[in-house]
Amino acid sequence: MSTFLYKIGNTAYRKPWHFITGWLIILAIVVSLIGVNGIHVSSEMKIEGTESQRILDQLSQELPLASGGQGSIVFKTSNDTRMDTPERMSAISKAINEVYLLEGVLNPADFDTGASELTLLMMQNASADQLPPYGYMIMDGFPLPGVLLSSDGTIALFQFQFTKDVNSIPQEIKDSIIEATKVVENEAGITVLPSESLLPLQLGIGSGEIIGVIVAAMVLLMTLGSMVAAGLPLLTALLGVGIGVGGAFSLSSFIEMSSVSAMLGLMIGLAVGIDYSLFIVNRQRRLIFDQKLGSQEAASRAIGTAGSAVFFAGLTVIIALCGMLVIEISFLSTMALVAAATVLISVLLALTLLPAMLGLLGERICSQKARQKNTDKAANSAHNGFSDRWIRGVIKFRWPVIICIIIVLGVASIPILKMDMGIPGAATANLDTAARQSYDAITEGFGEGFNGPFVLVAEQENSASKFTPELIMNIVQELKNQDNVDQVSPLGINENGNLAIFSLIPETGPSDIETKELVTQLRDPDLSILQSNGIKLGVTGFTAVNIDMSAKLADVFPIYIGIIVIFSLIILLLVFRSVVIPIKATIGFLLSILATFGLTTAVFQWGWLNSVLGFDTSGPLLSFMPIIITGILYGLAMDYQVFLVSSMRESYVHGHRGKEPIIQGYNQASRVVLAAAVIMVSVFAGFIFTDDIIIKQIGFALTIGIFIDAFIVRMTLVPAVMAVFDSKAWWIPKWLDRILPNLDVEGDKLITKLKEKEGKKS
Repeated sequence: MSTFLYKIGNTAYRKPWHFITGWLIILAIVVSLIGVNGIHVSSEMKIEGTESQRILDQLSQELPLASGGQGSIVFKTSNDTRMDTPERMSAISKAINEVYLLEGVLNPADFDTGASELTLLMMQNASADQLPPYGYMIMDGFPLPGVLLSSDGTIALFQFQFTKDVNSIPQEIKDSIIEATKVVENEAGITVLPSESLLPLQLGIGSGEIIGVIVAAMVLLMTLGSMVAAGLPLLTALLGVGIGVGGAFSLSSFIEMSSVSAMLGLMIGLAVGIDYSLFIVNRQRRLIFDQKLGSQEAASRAIGTAGSAVFFAGLTVIIALCGMLVIEISFLSTMALVAAATVLISVLLALTLLPAMLGLLGERICSQKARQKNTDKAANSAHNGFSDRWIRGVIKFRWPVIICIIIVLGVASIPILKMDMGIPGAATANLDTAARQSYDAITEGFGEGFNGPFVLVAEQENSASKFTPELIMNIVQELKNQDNVDQVSPLGINENGNLAIFSLIPETGPSDIETKELVTQLRDPDLSILQSNGIKLGVTGFTAVNIDMSAKLADVFPIYIGIIVIFSLIILLLVFRSVVIPIKATIGFLLSILATFGLTTAVFQWGWLNSVLGFDTSGPLLSFMPIIITGILYGLAMDYQVFLVSSMRESYVHGHRGKEPIIQGYNQASRVVLAAAVIMVSVFAGFIFTDDIIIKQIGFALTIGIFIDAFIVRMTLVPAVMAVFDSKAWWIPKWLDRILPNLDVEGDKLITKLKEKEGKKS
């Protein structure tokens, strides 16, 4: 491996414009495709194979008019005056009529599934105590279609239906809806609050991400000591993100891609792109300083040795990400592929474009002043640096270090016992956002359950039987008698008459445990309503989808963990030719991930440090976050494992024994690993301060996870445990050693060949 990469690095150094031009052509193709196809992203999270998705698919076939998504607009008076004045009702009527004329919005005047007659019949036969506390807004003796009025008359809720899923509706139509209703603010002095589903996705880079890149640039400058050298990792990382994420955007017209996929690719691409190039540039400079090699030979050897570590580190990340494909959830698969492709591009850039740019710089990568400064520094502080004192202290007090770290990370993991998974939405948005204000207004006027209605589908057990108005009314009444049910309304009947749809409003909010229990209760095959009415009942809606997503992810999570651990153990076994090190690396990661999820739960669910991190309301953790964070952190943790321990193995292969390989390898690699970790933490931390709570949670988990794994586990716990095993840390059965291919990651074979070549020349 090292010999092959050495040749690539040498060729790229000698013929830089061949490689630079090639990558620029690829970038130009990506930009052109984006220009032609545009960027299409959504927030849809479809979970195939679940009960809620089955019901949605059934609706689209049996009653397509009722299967579209729903939007809502809240009208609220600012001075507690009533909404149903002639002037305000006229303005609202005009606005909603404009909305109903828009393409993609279902106009109840043109399409009726029988819901109006059923609702009217139900209200005529209901007693006073059975009627809801809210009512319809009546104008000229007729109710305004889709508009409900709160009991005090200060809040009106306009609910309308799209002809297809909300995420399939172009943002231009949603903007037109908001624009049409916003006119009411000027004409009637009403505050207009659109629902979260109508608001545009925010994908822009904020100040936090820019600050993260600036911090990364400062760390690169401090580590490499040169503006020129520091600029190379940044340039390759930005190009990698441009090609990786841009390539995903260019295909978004053909492949459904969520907004989280793009942001995840951006996060990982920036972090690993900088780290991989930093590791190689640092190795080149070390070869120039320590072995007095020329720039070309140093760059080629750096690609051959450090490049091998980069290759296998990147491969580990890619395997961890691609492990998500076994989950068979489309939006997670897309997310994983976008991130994995960005990592692959970052590796290829580090191994080809980076040596090409080093070739353009030549000997200028290290000035004579820098070389002399390094020589003086090395002579004065060969064994007195902080890293040397730290590693010797860790080795000396290895048992107290191991015990303390296990206790600290164990305590940090405790909040996991109370972890609640879900989909953060308007209920957990910041108080000053339109989505949250709309949510609170609906809660105030109609109850929190209106923010998360269920769609119930009732089917006749006997397909020949038909739903009658009397049966519909009976089902509605029995559903209303269930615990935690506020209101039930019929939505319509299909053409055959054997399938009926209902809207059920729970008393509690979408994220409440009681609401989830209601879903489970309604899905119970022994529910009395089913037997008494001879029907089957299906449940879908936001909360039902949430429950199904969490359940499916919980089922596949052990399989996912098993796949990435097995494949990664094989890679680490090949790289380090040791049985102990891969097992130790995996156990260390488990400590990291448990502590990461524990602290993430404490922050976002319990509300610790919420004012510092810029969010008002605590809530559930993103249901698919454990899988995403586990995959990414495992891959990145193995990056540092490879970077750090490969230097120790290099010392061991070159004849050092006992604890000396640990000390020498640590002194050689700790500075660059420290810099790489600081860079990655800085980049991920920048995403904590985005407005999107999903990105905020992922950014925090990655930030704290990298911090724990790099600084506490890899740079402290790992050398302490290796010191306990001493030389036995490198043990491998002879039979296994014989059958394993020698990948020569440390470059021992490469150095031998180069020395033989030099000997022949002399």
